[in-house]
Amino acid sequence: MSSPHAFPQIDHGLLRFLTCGSVDDGKSTLIGRLLYDTKAILADTLSAIETSSQRRGLSEMDLSLLTDGLQAEREQGITIDVAYRYFSTGTRKYIIADAPGHEQYTRNMVTAASTANLAIILVDARKGMLTQTRRHSYLAHLVGIPHLVVAVNKMDLVDHDQGVFERIRDDYLYFAARLGIGEVRFIPISALHGDNIVARGARLDWYRGPTLLEMLETAPAAHTEVAENFRFPVQYVCRPRDSANPGLHDYRGFMGRLESGEIAVGDAVQALPSGRISRVKEIQIGGLGIPSAIHEQSVALLLEDEIDISRGDLLVKPDEAPEAVKTIDACVCWLSETPLSTARTYLLRHTTRKVKAKVGRIHHRLDVNRLEREPAEQLQMNDIAHLSLKLAQPIFPDAYADNRATGAFILIDESTNDTVGAGMIATVESV
Repeated sequence: MSSPHAFPQIDHGLLRFLTCGSVDDGKSTLIGRLLYDTKAILADTLSAIETSSQRRGLSEMDLSLLTDGLQAEREQGITIDVAYRYFSTGTRKYIIADAPGHEQYTRNMVTAASTANLAIILVDARKGMLTQTRRHSYLAHLVGIPHLVVAVNKMDLVDHDQGVFERIRDDYLYFAARLGIGEVRFIPISALHGDNIVARGARLDWYRGPTLLEMLETAPAAHTEVAENFRFPVQYVCRPRDSANPGLHDYRGFMGRLESGEIAVGDAVQALPSGRISRVKEIQIGGLGIPSAIHEQSVALLLEDEIDISRGDLLVKPDEAPEAVKTIDACVCWLSETPLSTARTYLLRHTTRKVKAKVGRIHHRLDVNRLEREPAEQLQMNDIAHLSLKLAQPIFPDAYADNRATGAFILIDESTNDTVGAGMIATVESV
């Protein structure tokens, strides 16, 4: 039995973060070191990595193999796919995304960045700022990652020189100011030797700031920095109609993931697109009632009134309802090997709602290497562009800057059902 004077367990919430940067800046090694130093690696996994390192003729264990899981990656010594890893400390749970550094895998990086709340951008201390460093920084800023940490890696290869670190910091701050990036933190590290990752390195004693893990432990979790509107896209309408259980005959639960905000029993809700208003009679998780629910919980909502609601509808609070729109301006990353065509019709999926969409106009393509805009008639794979979309039926979005869940969408090829584009809504025009 626990002591009545025991301290309550501290929980800083889940943090999703991304590692990115140029090729061979040490992203996978950094994650491997973080997992190793926080004792998040199982003994059999550690043994397999040691064996693999010896097979490659390495004198020390190659921690990057913990995340470079694909055979092609291990053979080439690079990261191709996005590798996800999970670990926890005593006060926080983490989901890490290790994004590829090569330019041809930009779409993979955008996918990983779309759910991250913090990005660690690695810079090789020997090489300084490179084109891919700028590219990934721009993409992280573009998809709305609110917190950036620039980790100057491989400080052991420049004799832990403070002047090298400060020059890179000044170069990055000048670049960040051009993009309008606000909050950026800097840290010198050596992922290979573990300096300033979890423990403070004696060879970097001139650095007085927090270690990388301390930065992660204190970073704000998603949905905690500003008040958010209640958004509940309906995924499924549950009608069991179990003849053996008369109590379920009239059961009508609206199931989905609470994307933002919070809801409690007795709160008024409005169903879109119908506009009908009711109140929450019950909130359930796994058939058990709870008094309230918050962001990112998957729940079933039972309402006091019989309202015609189906998959693709959106439940909101009446005083927070978004406008219905049939035209949107958006920033789109093209994911398909088949170029975007302004003559074709695509399916646009926004939360759980699908509508037909056509490209009205491509305003410009973004050259993320030179940070310039250029005209375009079509988009190739990995291109990022600002364009207008015309929709056959209305949707109910927020601007991506206000809500990353209801401000995002994907484009689907009707003939193949492939996801061909991912978009972030900049502005909306009401019907």
